[in-house]
Amino acid sequence: MQWRGAVAGLFALLAACGPAAAFDRAAIAGWSCAGASGMTEAANALIFGVASASKEDAAWAAALAGAALDRTLKCGGAAPAIETPQGPVDAVTLQPGAAGDGSAPLLSLKNRPLFETARAAATLFVGATPGERSAALGALERRAASLPTDIFERAADAETDAGLKERILGAGQAALLNSPDMTKRVAAIERIAATPDRRALTRIAALKADPAYGKDPAFKAAVDAGVGSIERWLAVSNALNALYNGLSFASILFMASAGLAIIFGLMGVINLAQGEFIMLGAYVTYAVQEAMRAIAPGALDWYLIVAIPVVFAVTAGIGVALEATLVRRLYTRPLMTLLATWAVSLLIVNLVRVAVGTQNLQFVTPSYITGGRLVMGDFIVTWNRLFAIVFAAVTLGLTWFVLKRTPLGLNIRAVTQNRAMAGCVGIATRRVDMMAFGLGSGLAGLAGLALCPIYSVNPQMGSNFIVDSFMVVVLGGVGTLAGAVIASLGVGQINVLIEPLYGAVAAKVIVLLMIIVFLQFRPEGLYAVKGRRK
Repeated sequence: MQWRGAVAGLFALLAACGPAAAFDRAAIAGWSCAGASGMTEAANALIFGVASASKEDAAWAAALAGAALDRTLKCGGAAPAIETPQGPVDAVTLQPGAAGDGSAPLLSLKNRPLFETARAAATLFVGATPGERSAALGALERRAASLPTDIFERAADAETDAGLKERILGAGQAALLNSPDMTKRVAAIERIAATPDRRALTRIAALKADPAYGKDPAFKAAVDAGVGSIERWLAVSNALNALYNGLSFASILFMASAGLAIIFGLMGVINLAQGEFIMLGAYVTYAVQEAMRAIAPGALDWYLIVAIPVVFAVTAGIGVALEATLVRRLYTRPLMTLLATWAVSLLIVNLVRVAVGTQNLQFVTPSYITGGRLVMGDFIVTWNRLFAIVFAAVTLGLTWFVLKRTPLGLNIRAVTQNRAMAGCVGIATRRVDMMAFGLGSGLAGLAGLALCPIYSVNPQMGSNFIVDSFMVVVLGGVGTLAGAVIASLGVGQINVLIEPLYGAVAAKVIVLLMIIVFLQFRPEGLYAVKGRRK
C-alpha cells in the first residue's frame, strides 16, 4: 500500500500535463532495469500514465510490462532490449535492435502485481478483441479502488462492446469510492448499490472502516443505505437461485419418476432398476457424442439434440426386452419382482463398470448451453439448467399427448383403471404392459440425457435418484402424470432449500418424514386414479 502515497505526486503531475502527455520511454525502460525501487517507479509510471497516453504509447506500455513479467526484458548492453519470437527489439522504440547480453530483471513480490496491473491497464486500451479487454478488466477490477478513475473513463469512451462498457463504468465507480471529493464518493456509492451483487456489498461495507464514516453524516447515510439495499436484493436473488436450482432438480426428477409412475400404476411393479435406466441414458448420450466426434466433428456441438431419439429408442428397447423376458413372469409375485429388478440394477451397474470403467465421463459442453445470463444480484440463469427445465417441459407435453391423445395412451389408461375389464373388451393387456414398460424406461433414459451437462456421469449415478423417484410417485399418486409433476416440484424445491442448511442426507430424511406425515392424512397421494383396482 505504500506505493499509492509515493506515486500521488506523480499522478498529480501526469494529470496536470493534460491528455497530450506522453511516456518518457527511455526513463521508464531505464527504471525497469534499475533494481526493485526503479521497477516500482517504472510500474507506477505506466499505471498512472496510460490513461493520458496515445494508442501507440499504450501498446508500448503493454509490451514493456509483459516483457518484465515474462522475463524477456534484457538489461545488459547499450540499451534495454526485449526478446521476441522474431528477434530482439529495442525496449524504447520496439524496433529491431541488438540482443541484450544481460539477464532479465527479477520481479519482487511487491512489483509483480504492479506490472500485472500496468499490463492490464494498457491492454484495456489496445486489446485487439473484447475477450482480451475483458480479461484485462477482470484483473483491474480487483484493484479498482487504488487506480485513477480516468483510466476507466477513457476506456469506457473508447469501448465499442456494450456489455464490456458497462463493466468498465462499474469499475470506474469503484475507483471513485476513494476519491477525495466526498460528493463523488456518495454518488459512486449510489451507483454501485444500483447494481447489487456480493462484490458491490463488499466494496461498500468496507467503507464502514473509513474515517469519513464516523465524521460525515451524509457519507454514513449513503453507506448504510447502500449496504441495506444490496442486502435486500441479494436476499431476493438468493431466493430466486434456490427456486431455479430446485426447478432444474425437479425437472430431472419428473422425467425419472414419470416413467416409474406409469410402470407402477399400470402393473404394480416396483422397478428398482429405474435409476440404472437413467444411467444408461447418460452413457448412450456419451456414445453418441464419441460417434459424432469420429464421424462428424463439425456437428459435435449438436450431439445432445441428435442423442434424444437414440437414447429413447435404446433405453425403451432395453425396457421392452426386460419386461418380455423377466418381469412378465413375475406380475403376481411382487416380492420376486422387487428382487428381480434389484438384481437387474446390480447387473447393469457392473456390466457398465467392466465395459467402460468407473471414472466420470467427460462431456463436451455445447455452445448453446454454455454460460448464462445475470438477471439480478447474484441470480444467474445458467443455460445448462434452463436446457434441463425446457427439455422436461417438452417431455411432459409429449408424454401427456401420448397418454391422452393416442391409442396406446387410451389403452394404458384403460388397463390402469380396470385390467380385467380392459382385457374383456379386447385390449391386449400384456402388449400394453410391454409398451408401457418401454415408455417408462425411455423417459428415464431421457432424464439421463438431461443430466449430462449438469451432473457427474458414472455407473453409480442412477442410485442417487431412485429413492427420490419413488417418493415422488407415492406422494403424487400412483399412475398420475399431474401428481408426478406437482410432487417433483415439491420434493425438488424442498431438497434444494434444506440441503445447504443440513446436508444432502439430512435433506432426504426430512423430505421422507414430511411425506410419511402427509400420507397419514392422504394415503392415496395428491391425486388418485379413479377406478384403480386396490
